[in-house]
Amino acid sequence: MAKLRDEILAANAAYAAAFGDERKLATPPARGVAVLTCMDSRIDFYRVTGLKLGDAHIIRNAGGRASDDAIRSLVISHKFLGTNQWAVIHHTGCGMEMFTGETMARLLETSLGTAIRDGEGWRNPDESGGSMEGHYIDWLTYDDPIKAICIDVARIRNHPLVPRSIPIDAFIYDVMTGRLEEVREASAIGRPGEPSGS
Repeated sequence: MAKLRDEILAANAAYAAAFGDERKLATPPARGVAVLTCMDSRIDFYRVTGLKLGDAHIIRNAGGRASDDAIRSLVISHKFLGTNQWAVIHHTGCGMEMFTGETMARLLETSLGTAIRDGEGWRNPDESGGSMEGHYIDWLTYDDPIKAICIDVARIRNHPLVPRSIPIDAFIYDVMTGRLEEVREASAIGRPGEPSGS
């Protein structure tokens, strides 16, 4: 970790030395956009969307799911910083499809260390103590990506703190091709107007 820390600090020193127009960026996103997407390290958000630094709020979590905290961020983004169009972007090959909430809770019972995956599934390489707390979290895993993004858009669209006037578009990013494809059935749920079903 010390090597990585040093690399980060050196890179930041070079960035700060050339820091220029970034200081002129306003706090509200210039394009009035907020996007909920996955934390996956393969998603280079700005290159994928063509947006630039300062254009959009980017809210990232495991799976790009419409968790309470993601909705909290979207509502703040609109209420105080004026975003008026939102998008949800999921992606192919998401890790959230590789386990269930039950699997996660079971693994956490006996170890907080990193699990490994072998031919028989997920397991802990050592069992050095864990916690039952994993049973009290909704891990928001899924096995159907289209259904998952429809659920997420519907949860946002129908939330009582989300104005009906905000359009919510939905996309899936293909990590093998770099293409962003609209999920039309989810975007239809996110259209402005009356609440929609999932």
